[in-house]
Amino acid sequence: MTQALSRGEALVALRRAMQQACVSACLIPSADPHLSEYLPAYWQIRQWLTGFTGSVGTVVVTQDFAGIWVDSRYWVQAEAELAGSGVTLMKIGVATDPAHAAWLAEHVPPGGVVAVDGRALGLAAREALMEQFAAHQIRLDLSLDLPGLCWLDRPALPSAPVRDLPVEIAGQSRQEKLARVRTEMVARGAQWHLVSTLDDIAWLLNLRGEDVSFNPVFLAHVLIGPERVWLFVLPGKIDAALAQELALDGIEVRPYHDAGQALAELDQDARLLFDPARTTCALIDRVPCELVRAINPSTFFKSQKTPFELGHVRRVMEDDGAALCAFFAWLEDAIARCAQTPLNELMIDEQLLAQRSRQPGFISRSFGTIAAYNANGAMPHYRATPQSFATIAGDGLLLIDSGGQYVGGTTDITRVVPVGQPTAAQKDDYTAVLRAMIALSRLRFPRGVASPMLDAVARAPLWERLAEYGHGTGHGVGYYLNVHEGPQVISYRAAPGPHTAMQPGMITSNEPGLYRPGRWGIRIENLVCNVSAGTSEFGEFLEFETLTLCPIDTRCIQRAQLRQDEVDWLNAYHAEVRRRLAPKVSGPALAWLLHRTEPMH
Repeated sequence: MTQALSRGEALVALRRAMQQACVSACLIPSADPHLSEYLPAYWQIRQWLTGFTGSVGTVVVTQDFAGIWVDSRYWVQAEAELAGSGVTLMKIGVATDPAHAAWLAEHVPPGGVVAVDGRALGLAAREALMEQFAAHQIRLDLSLDLPGLCWLDRPALPSAPVRDLPVEIAGQSRQEKLARVRTEMVARGAQWHLVSTLDDIAWLLNLRGEDVSFNPVFLAHVLIGPERVWLFVLPGKIDAALAQELALDGIEVRPYHDAGQALAELDQDARLLFDPARTTCALIDRVPCELVRAINPSTFFKSQKTPFELGHVRRVMEDDGAALCAFFAWLEDAIARCAQTPLNELMIDEQLLAQRSRQPGFISRSFGTIAAYNANGAMPHYRATPQSFATIAGDGLLLIDSGGQYVGGTTDITRVVPVGQPTAAQKDDYTAVLRAMIALSRLRFPRGVASPMLDAVARAPLWERLAEYGHGTGHGVGYYLNVHEGPQVISYRAAPGPHTAMQPGMITSNEPGLYRPGRWGIRIENLVCNVSAGTSEFGEFLEFETLTLCPIDTRCIQRAQLRQDEVDWLNAYHAEVRRRLAPKVSGPALAWLLHRTEPMH
């Protein structure tokens, strides 16, 4: 049995492999052959090498330096996890900042070689690197998997089976969805279309899997032609019965690793449509024909939920809300008894999972639960572990960010509850965050407006207080799919391109926050959906329907800092939560719901 290397040993082994390959630097992006945010264990190279467990971070290793570039969401976490590792924390402004490229251009000697596995490097990322490297005669080598030579106990690729999503849940058949994509291909003059994005593939083919934690997707590539579709997937993941059903829809199952060869065999006179931000160099470099660059059409289709899908989502929100009522009833009782029975962050996730598991159609968490007390709440992506967690006692704030995957919907909610007596400063921060969330919830906007432009509306109540937060205010959410999806994003740090246009049916998170490092963190999050607000002489307008159903704790609110229209919104929201959840709960959960939805005066 191969013995695992420690972090320090892994760095030594990697540097030895770099020296043997005559490589000046090794670049390790947070990516896989599908450029996913959440990675299967096989591709979690960054965590193996550095010990950093955050979902985003780019590693650079030279013979005398090792660093990881992360944005402000992870600075506190990375500093703690990297202690003693020999890896330097490199702070960047936002996740899309290619600061590592500039560092490499400055520190790699002219004529040097930077190695990165082309199977995990996107075309757009390569172009950003080459732009920095051109003036320094630095060469990029995409043929080497140097970490793979050192990671001798590397996990295998996932083998869980792929399952069919019935049209009774999907709402549209595979053939209908493929027809819509082919119409877009024709419009762009393309005979072929490559899709490597896992949630696009799952949506397009009405299939679900479990190859990536929390996201019901599976490793695959899809090549769509005028009359046939090739699905490249690992052997054994699709059984004979499902393969036969797919064949009836013109979909042929082929081995996962054959995707590159299939692309290489395309007719040179053909045109291939692909998304340069979601396709790796290792695949696209094999294509002999003309390339058509565009966002995957399925990304737009998937983001605009149909009335059928939204009906299922609303039902799921009621089920999730009922589970949360039971959970928070338990939590308040546990806080009251914590002097006799200690309460800690790990117990929060256990109870949330237990309550959600009782709901119909529950599959799994939609991401790793964040239960963060006091100072831990100041880390937006904090995770309690058996080795490191806080006891919930004394006075403070407990931030809980959680969600579930259900057949028929994906949920994501954040609430903050007081433990003991919150301070006036904590109440001030909480009220400001609540005002920010309400401001965005009430917004009306023209259809087609670029989503990043909405961000200032949410941040204004915080900016008034000279406060700010480092993450985006909103991300798209899938339909029993990834809890993070595009193309919309509510963040002024994102480019407001045409692809970010707000359209009816999009589900987006609304989650402003405020974080005091070493003290506390506050975030309040609901999911909202774009719905019609009407049409005027100025065009069509949209507004947000709040989908999430769970009371917002009023014990931390400074009432004098809320306008009456903000109080009216909160009371109306709580009335709707009570109306829809009361029939689904009983006992302590019902009592908690009725108490926490009392109108505020």
